Amino acid sequence: MPSRTSATSAKAVRAAGKSSPSRKPGKGKLPGKKRETPWALIGAGVAIVALIGLLAYSLVPKYLDQAAIREAQTDLKEWVPTAENQDPSEKIDGVVKQEYPAGLHVTAEQRVAYDKSPAFGGPHDSAWANCTGTVYAKPIRMENAVHSLEHGAVWVTYDPDKVDAAGVETLSNYVKGRQYSMMSPYPGLDSPISLQTWGHQLALDSADDVRIKQFISALRENPYAYPEVGASCSNPIFDANNPPPFDGSPYGPEAVPMDGAGLTQDPSELGGGSGIPGLPNIPVPGGLPAGQ
Repeated sequence: MPSRTSATSAKAVRAAGKSSPSRKPGKGKLPGKKRETPWALIGAGVAIVALIGLLAYSLVPKYLDQAAIREAQTDLKEWVPTAENQDPSEKIDGVVKQEYPAGLHVTAEQRVAYDKSPAFGGPHDSAWANCTGTVYAKPIRMENAVHSLEHGAVWVTYDPDKVDAAGVETLSNYVKGRQYSMMSPYPGLDSPISLQTWGHQLALDSADDVRIKQFISALRENPYAYPEVGASCSNPIFDANNPPPFDGSPYGPEAVPMDGAGLTQDPSELGGGSGIPGLPNIPVPGGLPAGQ
């Protein structure tokens, strides 16, 4: 039987429970600080995202440009010349071929009565146009350009009134920084675009024509198709920013004929280079006298 003391204690506990306020949910927790928005962290994140976007905006087009250049400047294996197939361009529709005498020099003041426009062979200036992947902004003198062709270069020309900016960019991808290549505007072309190597020419209507790559693969530095094999395309004295100007006016009676009458053939330009293995020809400032 429970004692009186125990009963009294139980009643006291029950009474205390009734008199105490009931706990509500959430009560009894320690008060916490108000949560603050991490603006500094958010700002840093936004800045990083913006930087990544800016880098992508800047770098992706450059990467795509480089990829387009690499693709344009990769020769097509089936069009590369071999001992068995020395001139693959013979299978390219529209290529015009003609034989020309080599090693015939004129002075910087003389003009040649070229039979083609643009010319792709014949007498030429003793100084060649720089053809180390040079994209000329201005038309260049034909007498200098033809000498570059004698060194194995391909010369890409276009009529600036017939080819838009996108077409010019497409054409330049074949040339930019590529040895034995050069490109220049050529006012008054019969076709929008014309490609030249020594003794070869191809007229085209579009910068997207697949024959451009075929022609360049077949004839750029083709040792079977140009006279001065091994000659350099570099000419530091030829100012790419201010080249000798193009002259499209009719030839006068003083122009040197295509057969080079009166000129002496330079034997060092027949078969290549300076005549000394490993030593390219060195251009002479102001050119050499005719016949030298």
